Amino acid sequence: MSIKFIILGYLSWQPMTGYDIKKIVAESEILPWSANNNQIYRALVQLYKDEWVTKTIEEQSGAPNRHIYTITAEGLQELKIWVGSEPESPHTKKSFLNQLLWADCLSTQEIDELLEAYLNAVGEKVFFLRVQADRKPNMPERTSRESYLWEMIHKNWIAQYEAELEWVRQIRQGLSERKSVYQWV
Repeated sequence: MSIKFIILGYLSWQPMTGYDIKKIVAESEILPWSANNNQIYRALVQLYKDEWVTKTIEEQSGAPNRHIYTITAEGLQELKIWVGSEPESPHTKKSFLNQLLWADCLSTQEIDELLEAYLNAVGEKVFFLRVQADRKPNMPERTSRESYLWEMIHKNWIAQYEAELEWVRQIRQGLSERKSVYQWV
């Protein structure tokens, strides 16, 4: 997935500056980008070159000029093509699982501490997802169908993290019933 299509999506809602888009991406718990300036502005430059967006410059006294981007008809068409394209399979690579592969080298207490730290991190993510779903920031809500889709996307993310919490609890329970017989050197 390319950030340029996410940018086009937000611009289909309303014209925005690069800074506006950066704030939305940075505040989102469900978008996979860090929202650094390079990602956002590089994508906007490319979208402008491709003529998928236009740019107007709003002069400000005592502050830098604002560059306001608006999606074009061609940009809307490209967004529609991307939205209708075949979905990618879900990403399932989790770096924590790689740690856990070799966790038998740790003591029972160290494994439990590792799992507790992961449990806390995932629990924090669930909390922020719920807050964001309740606040509904930067959700266009142009139609009831659009509102419903955004709500269901947040529910999907929350359900994934809640399943992860349950999985960690199961591991902790299972490990409490087992002792390691292999001694790492």
